[in-house]
Amino acid sequence: MLEQSDLQSLEENLPFWKKVSDDERKVLMDGTIRFTHGKGAIVHDDRNICTGLLMVVSGQLRVYIISETGKEITLYRLFERDVCVLSASCLIRNITFDVHVQAEKETTILRIATDSYQQVGKTNPFVQDFTNQLVSSRFSDVMWVVEQVVFMSFDRRLAMHLLEQAAIAGQDSFAATHEAIARDLGTAREVVTRMLSRFQDDHLVSLSRGGITLTDRDGLYALT
Repeated sequence: MLEQSDLQSLEENLPFWKKVSDDERKVLMDGTIRFTHGKGAIVHDDRNICTGLLMVVSGQLRVYIISETGKEITLYRLFERDVCVLSASCLIRNITFDVHVQAEKETTILRIATDSYQQVGKTNPFVQDFTNQLVSSRFSDVMWVVEQVVFMSFDRRLAMHLLEQAAIAGQDSFAATHEAIARDLGTAREVVTRMLSRFQDDHLVSLSRGGITLTDRDGLYALT
C-alpha cells in the first residue's frame, strides 16, 4: 500500500494528477508500487517487457543502450523527481532498440503499471499530453547523445562529461574510473586513459586512483 509520501510524490511530479477524476486517480494508485533497488541493480533491460512508468523518489538511475559489439553508452541519468517513460516501451510506437535502466546508487522508485497508465491515458487528454511531452524530451536527450558521438571530437565529449560529473557531485573532485567513463561515452578504456593523461599534462585535471579533480574549469569549458 502506498504511503502518504508516495501520494505526495505522485501529485507533485505528475502535472496531470489534479486533472484526472477520482476514479482515474484510484486506477493509477492501485497500479503503483514502491520499489527500492540496490546500487548496480538492473531496473529494466528488455523492450519486450513493459516495466511501466518509473518515478525516482530518491537515488539515481542510468539509462543506456548496448551496441551489437557489447559497448554501453549512457543516454541520460534520472534523479529525484524525474520520470522515465522509455521503460514503458509499449507506450511508444515503433521503438526498435532495447533501453537498459540501472541504479547507480540505492534508489527508491514508484512504478506505475503500464496497463493502469494506459487505461487512464486512453480517455484523459492531460495524461496523453504528458506522455507525448515526456517522450519528446527523452528522445531529444537521445539525439543529443547521437550528435555527440557522430559529430564531436572525443576531447570535447570528455570535457563535457567531466564538467557534468562535477555538477552531479557538487564539487570539483569526484569518484570516477576510466572504465566507467568509457562505458558512459561508448568508447574503449584505452582511449579514455590517453585523453585523461593529456588533460592532466595540460593541467586541466588531476588524476588519482579511482578519482578525478578538475583543476582548470575554464580550460575544460574552452574545449566544449
